[in-house]
Amino acid sequence: MMMWTNYRRLTSPSFRSKVFLASFICIGIPVLLTLSIYSYLTRDAVEEQAMQNAKKELDLTEENVTRVIDDVINASNFVQIDSELNTILKNKSNLTLNEVDNQSYTEYLEDRQVRKTIENITLLGEKSYVTILLKNGQYYTNYSTGQFNPNSFYQEQWFKELSSLNGFESYWSGVEPTMLTYERIQSPYQLSVARTLRDSNSGIYGYVIVTLLETKIRNILNNQNPSEEIMLVDDHNQILSHKDPELIGEKATILVDIPLTDSSQIAEWNGKKYVITHKSLTFNDWRLVSVLPYKAATSNINSIFSEVFLLLAVSFAIFFVILAYLMNRITKPLRHLDKVVKKVQTGDLSVRANVNSHDEIGQFSHSLNHMLDRVNTMIDEVNQTHKRKRKAELAMLQAQINPHFLFNVLNSIRMKVFRFGDKESAGMIQSLSKLLRWTIDNKEDQITLFDEISLMKDYVNLMNMRQKNKVVLEIDVTDEAYQQLVPRFLLQPLIENSIIHGLNQGSGQIIIKADIHNEVLQLSIRDNGEGISPQQLAKLNEELRSSTTTKRSNKGFSSIGMANVYERLQLSYRVSPEMNIESNLKLGTMITIKIPLGGEGHVQSHVS
Repeated sequence: MMMWTNYRRLTSPSFRSKVFLASFICIGIPVLLTLSIYSYLTRDAVEEQAMQNAKKELDLTEENVTRVIDDVINASNFVQIDSELNTILKNKSNLTLNEVDNQSYTEYLEDRQVRKTIENITLLGEKSYVTILLKNGQYYTNYSTGQFNPNSFYQEQWFKELSSLNGFESYWSGVEPTMLTYERIQSPYQLSVARTLRDSNSGIYGYVIVTLLETKIRNILNNQNPSEEIMLVDDHNQILSHKDPELIGEKATILVDIPLTDSSQIAEWNGKKYVITHKSLTFNDWRLVSVLPYKAATSNINSIFSEVFLLLAVSFAIFFVILAYLMNRITKPLRHLDKVVKKVQTGDLSVRANVNSHDEIGQFSHSLNHMLDRVNTMIDEVNQTHKRKRKAELAMLQAQINPHFLFNVLNSIRMKVFRFGDKESAGMIQSLSKLLRWTIDNKEDQITLFDEISLMKDYVNLMNMRQKNKVVLEIDVTDEAYQQLVPRFLLQPLIENSIIHGLNQGSGQIIIKADIHNEVLQLSIRDNGEGISPQQLAKLNEELRSSTTTKRSNKGFSSIGMANVYERLQLSYRVSPEMNIESNLKLGTMITIKIPLGGEGHVQSHVS
């Protein structure tokens, strides 16, 4: 019997067995094959990636170093090719030192122009020191010569090489002690490039020397991987710049023992493997060399490869464990749902599926239960529809009757008060009635500026009735501006701020101006109140732009109302309007609104 059961399982496997077998064939075999190939190729990939990473880092360093040295070259180029500067220098070189000491005012201005020029050419890039030496002993610099005599350059061993230069050829002196005493503490070394200044007959009448502090390059080399050693060397493998200043001027022994072939290579030196990368600079025979221990270069890559390998193996094992668990969870709810669906087919809408899982089957169960509940609910809703319609019609009729009743009662009260001679109270009731009508009954979101200002007149009248001191409202609006549409009650929060916070509910003046310039509606509301301090004004403008403030300033200025106005303007127009607040203490505040005309969703003219 047991043998027969096992035979049936082999010839007719269950659904769960089929899923296991298909998963192993489609996923397990490719994963095992991939891991085997991956392990074989990892070694070559690690070395290749390490050399590529080192080359990319050195390319970035070379770009930064070249930028610094280009500034030095550009400074020497400018001195050599600027015609106006060369004319002055040629004339100066033909003078004797006595003639230089007794120079005229014009010659003094020329000297000043030369010094100003060499000052300016080093302002845009890295700071460098420019020295111009003329054959008569006169010199020009952009640094103080109190601690260094520029004529000392004539004593340098490399200075003799300058006479052999032609045209725009340059001579790089290599690394040497810093000439300026006050720079020597922070920057003990310097690099210099020198060129000759020649006349039309190719005769030398002077020299230009541009000096760069070595720390400018060292700072670039020092911003790399701590394990990486990047150095600037000349054609004799002498170190010109290094993040360790004690090695500057020494021979790079690793380069003497290991000949550089490709731009990036892996070599062994003193029993250790290194990734060595080098790149030649374009302006001379100097090179940038990167020396990185092999372990440091490959540690991150090996770590990533190992983690990926382990992750794939663990994921593969977990997959089959989860698959076995899910198969057991899936098959049982399916049989239960089959029974529920058959009962629903018979017309039993009270049955419910009791599957509480969160997978697709669970979602189907919840959807089925929700559908059955919805069907029962819709049956009840059909019976209630007629009653809800009747109630809605009655509510609409009441909503229509109440405002009209309120306006008629207010109008009757106004006429009665007016008949008894109290014109002021009658006017107040009339203003209140107009404001209520626009607030409750008007369905338009935008009204003409004429109607908006009329409402503000009524609003100010009501405010004057409730406070002891009166506010004078002045209107200066052009006819064209009156016809523009604006959001309803746009000006009310601004005028309220002016009365309550600006005028402090005292007497004062509010001026509303509006006109159109260059297809822009310009509105301004000015008061002569207390004003706002500069600090509070800056904060208020910043909060207004962000439209996120929910607090009030120290002066009580309502940033909530202001932000609401600004937000309504942004939502009402396709082209964003501008809103700005200007204020001076004791002089008052002015709010300016600029609304561009034209396009969909913009302020439109309304012809009455």
